[in-house]
Amino acid sequence: MAISRNLAKLAKAGKLKAEPGDQKEFDYLLRSAGRRLVDSRRRALSIESRFDLACNAAHSLALCALRWHGYRSENRYLVFQCVEHTLGLGPDVWRVLALCHERRNVFEYKGEFEIDETLFADLLRAAEILLEKVAALGPVQ
Repeated sequence: MAISRNLAKLAKAGKLKAEPGDQKEFDYLLRSAGRRLVDSRRRALSIESRFDLACNAAHSLALCALRWHGYRSENRYLVFQCVEHTLGLGPDVWRVLALCHERRNVFEYKGEFEIDETLFADLLRAAEILLEKVAALGPVQ
């Protein structure tokens, strides 16, 4: 399968670490992501907080998919890029996730918040797609 080969190549290059999936970890990440997505829609919170919650939810979901396939990465950006290989999602999704990750880092490390409602809405849509795809994966093998 092409997905497995692509992930194996990344592992061989030292970008990913092969590690058997764990159902308990998968379930925890999925639950955590779901709660964060719900909270990210709370209009009483600042856009900064909502964006951070949605980014972390998306990361948890992308990591769920990677772990389901038996890999791990310490690089958050790579976890988002791997949704192409773990969930079959195209650049229309992973580029939004990558851009949001970059903007999150700028905010986190430089204090510059460059997020508008359109990008936030795109992030929520991408996270919902991840949630649907991850939920359809089934039990960790």
